[in-house]
Amino acid sequence: MSRIGKKILEIPEKVEITQAPRGEDMVITVNGPLGTVSRTIKKSIKVLVEGKTVSFERETGEVHPALWGTASAHLSNMIEGVTKGFEKKLQIEGIGYRAELSGTNLVFALGFSHPVKIAVPKELTVTVEKNIITIKGSDKDQLGQFAAGIVAQKKPEPYKGKGILYQGQYVRRKQGKRSAA
Repeated sequence: MSRIGKKILEIPEKVEITQAPRGEDMVITVNGPLGTVSRTIKKSIKVLVEGKTVSFERETGEVHPALWGTASAHLSNMIEGVTKGFEKKLQIEGIGYRAELSGTNLVFALGFSHPVKIAVPKELTVTVEKNIITIKGSDKDQLGQFAAGIVAQKKPEPYKGKGILYQGQYVRRKQGKRSAA
């Protein structure tokens, strides 16, 4: 049995949860002060909205208990996202490496012969200060996917530590080659 799936979630003030069928599955939409987030959940997991609480039931044998708990965790993240929001900070390390916001694009100089442009989704807010990129949004999955896409442009390398990394991430350094003496 899933302990997370059994948990009853509280719905805060100014948050509204709606359900709509889409083919074989259900689309759960959470609306709050910071935006709207939607997610598709298997129809065999029943989402019961009663007053200011949300609980989950599953059909016995139909759904694995892990999916039951996953659905509960996703809805919990959606509620937190529309009330508090999520934030990730990325740090750029390296001489000549920089980023700037140009309209709806994030433009990087990462030591390549050309600038790297990444389109910022309209649901996310991006700010750039010196070598710190701050990404804010209400959808945790979209925020994490966008941040991972940025880090993938220039992963931190272990010899000099250059690249784009999450703030607070530790890069294990390797010793370079030594000359024979």
